[in-house]
Formats: sequence, C-alpha cells, structure tokens
Amino acid sequence: MFVDTHTHIYMAEFPDPAAEIRKAVEAGVTRLVFPGTEPSDFEPRKALAARFPGTVFLGAGVHPTELGDDPDADVAAVEKELRENRGKYVAVGEIGIDLYWDTSRRDEQLRVFRRQCELALELDLPVIIHCREGLSEVLDVLSALPAIPRNVFHSFTGTADDVARIREISPDSFFGINGIVTFKNAKIRDVLPEIGLDRILLETDAPWLAPVPHRGKQNTSAYIPDIARHIAESTGIPLETVAETTTRNALQLFGL
Repeated sequence: MFVDTHTHIYMAEFPDPAAEIRKAVEAGVTRLVFPGTEPSDFEPRKALAARFPGTVFLGAGVHPTELGDDPDADVAAVEKELRENRGKYVAVGEIGIDLYWDTSRRDEQLRVFRRQCELALELDLPVIIHCREGLSEVLDVLSALPAIPRNVFHSFTGTADDVARIREISPDSFFGINGIVTFKNAKIRDVLPEIGLDRILLETDAPWLAPVPHRGKQNTSAYIPDIARHIAESTGIPLETVAETTTRNALQLFGL
C-alpha cells in the first residue's frame, strides 16, 4: 500500500482523471493528495474527491508561480474556501517560494507564503512547501512565525547541508521524494540516509518527472511503486518497509 502525497492528475493534461485514479489504486496507491495551486482549481478537485472518498484528499493554496494580478484576493479566496469547507481539506498548499524563473515578485511571494502559513496554523493544517532557489527565504518566513506549521518540503532535491538547515528551524519536517531519485545522476540518492526513512514521503508530482523506467512519458500516480522500489534498492531497505513507513508518515502528516 502506497500514498502519492503530491499529484496533479486532475489537470487538463489528463483527459480522464478518474481512469488515472483507478490505475493508481490498482497499482497499490490507495490514497492520493491533490495540492491546489490557485482558486480556479477548487471545484474540479472537489468533484473528484467526492467521487473517490477515502482515496482522494485535497490541499488548497496559491502557488508562488501562479500569483495573479491580485494575489491577496487569491489568498483571501483560499482562506474562504478552507474556512467554509473544514474537514474537506488536509493541507494548505502547494505554497512557498520559487525564484528560479522570476525574482521580480519576491516580496509578494514572501507575503503570500507567510499569510498562508499563518492560516495553516490557525486551522491546524500542515503546509505543502514548494521551494525552488528560495530555501533561505522559506526558512526566514518559517522562523518568524509564532510556531512552525507541520510541513513537507515537496520535490526535495537538496543537499545534506540543506536538510540540516531545515531541521535547525523545523526538526520534524518531512521531505517529498519523487521520480528525480531514479534519474541517473540524481544526487538526492546520497542524501536519503541523512533524511531517514521516517521523514520521507513518496510523491509523483504528476504529470511531470516520470521515474525510470517511464522517463519521457507523462507521469502518473500509478508510478509510485517504481519510486519506492528505487528508494529500497538505493538504501538497502526492504520494499515492504519503504511502503509501510512512508504510508505511515503520510497518514501522520495529513491525518488521512
């Protein structure tokens, strides 16, 4: 049994999301977390969660690369959605800092991230953190909060030093490991022992980052076992233990 803690198979890239969900379940991926990136994705994801209760779980948030003309209004819409639908969402996210593509809206990203972290604390929800070329900024925001929200660093590809920096601020952070770990020259494999299996979550980030042996194809949640298998082979930990521990981690963080 596996959990895909970060998948976007609800997006337009998938003509039949229900078929993708069924394929995942057949592959042993019994729970899927659909992070939100903007208010426009509320309704299609809620429809899928209603269609697949106990299988599909939702986050809601404003992604740092999806800031519109009025990001504060978008955050207000996320807050309204979360407050009016308590119990239907298991996380705030995907939120964070992305300075890889554009640094011109850095201050806005910081403000939006901070407000959504505050909201997570108010609602006692974990946060799904997107961090690309922005670790210092993410840690600055977290350290300035009155408390650290429960969190996962999604699509983590950092170094052992990055893990140490995160743990100085947030000792209980989880780290989302996806298909990148299967790539030929992926350095994250060497960092897995530093993270420890008890802090790893499995994710696909579908439709992107398909793992070996599916590289070049559209990624999907049914490929989670391939990621787990690679982690098991890289660490010498039995696949069954990887499945059991990462599933327990997901249940713990998101309360699935």
